[in-house]
Amino acid sequence: MSHELAIEINSLLAALILLTSFGLLVQRRVYGLLHIFAWQGVFLSVSTAIVGYSAGLNHLYISAAMTLVIKVFALPYILYVLIHKLRIKKEVEDMVNIPTTMLIGIAVVIFSYHLTAPIRELSTLMTRSTLAVALSTVLLGLLMMITRKKAVTQIIGFLALENGLFFAATSATYGMPLVVELGVALDILIAAFIFGMFFFQIRTSFDSLDLKEMEKLKDLD
Repeated sequence: MSHELAIEINSLLAALILLTSFGLLVQRRVYGLLHIFAWQGVFLSVSTAIVGYSAGLNHLYISAAMTLVIKVFALPYILYVLIHKLRIKKEVEDMVNIPTTMLIGIAVVIFSYHLTAPIRELSTLMTRSTLAVALSTVLLGLLMMITRKKAVTQIIGFLALENGLFFAATSATYGMPLVVELGVALDILIAAFIFGMFFFQIRTSFDSLDLKEMEKLKDLD
């Protein structure tokens, strides 16, 4: 694979990662969110492997494999079991409507490209063109956390944000040290289990995962 072809494929994968970020913003079904999140993990994994191949960095192959196992299989499966046990069928978007959310998302992407323009001009890495997409993915994950009503879907937004951070690390510096990546991956898995136990406890105590219902309890206090 030539260097130019690797850059083109990586740019295509970056576009697909950005597309899945917008898909997470507009998707109303919780199971649909899991599918989109898994596909985002697939694109992120392949992108990491291509960067590793082009740059001759073998540790990125391990990072790509970890991403595939954890973010495509392990985390979606854990969240699927959690959602099934909590009997959550769909997410109703009532904080900010979808057209407004999409407009904000587009503004976030434009802002990201403007903010990273000086870095792209100075960088000599093959991934410099994807840095803006990585920042957009982080901010769109944050936007999802802000605009979603249910706690479970906010966790998916948090995990999408983390995908953006991982993509940003790959785009800016060809990835973090392997020891750091292993530690982060372990932390994410542990966090997923803790979130699951936390949600079960909330559901058992209050019979709801709606954030507005929880705010009512605070007001009564």
